[in-house]
Amino acid sequence: MSDDANSFADKKRHLRTSTFTDYEVGFGKPPANQRFQKGQSGNPRGRPKGSKSKPRLNEARLHDIILKEAYRSIKLYENGKTITLPMAEAIVRSIAVNAAKGQPRSQRMFTQMLSTVERERRNLHNEWLQTAIEYKISWMEQIENAKRRGLPPPEPVPHPDHIEIDMNTGEVIVKGPFTPEEKAQWDQWAKRKREALEAIEAMSQQLRIEQNEVIRQKIQEEIDFEQNILSILANTGVE
Repeated sequence: MSDDANSFADKKRHLRTSTFTDYEVGFGKPPANQRFQKGQSGNPRGRPKGSKSKPRLNEARLHDIILKEAYRSIKLYENGKTITLPMAEAIVRSIAVNAAKGQPRSQRMFTQMLSTVERERRNLHNEWLQTAIEYKISWMEQIENAKRRGLPPPEPVPHPDHIEIDMNTGEVIVKGPFTPEEKAQWDQWAKRKREALEAIEAMSQQLRIEQNEVIRQKIQEEIDFEQNILSILANTGVE
């Protein structure tokens, strides 16, 4: 699976498993009478007769061997240079080169692989897009409902305001923290940004009335330092 596909899957999983601590009922959190009770199996009847069990030990070992071999680095001689590639990449490259040379079997194999990868990637992206839309709409409704009832609105992570969806291209961009850990870092950056803005304002006022050139120079250096902090924080997207 490609990095993009892994990214789509991880983000979709995070949105679907986000905790909703402020509300008893909501998106991803069913009513209390419909939840699994503590100490009670989610499948009281057990596994259906004839259903598959987890892989046997020898099967798991074989899977590990195949994966290890697929990503083992090998050296190839290409265009007058020795290059190092994972085994799987070298095989795919060989098929692609042979396909480009006009070998029918390689052309069929490469076309099938490309079609499969593109289809799986498209499906993952569509699932991620649908999950993002449902997440954004659900939290927007809960936030508006809290405001109507005069209650403090929830602050989910990621926040729906930070999720931008382009319905023309299907692109989803999260312009904010995506996990609680990122939220904690984001809050620290936001606090530092406020401190920098306040410091610049205060020192700018002091600079306007200060007459001593030595002191003015030191104040200007402090202002430049805080402005540099703001420039760095601007790259994080923190508001």
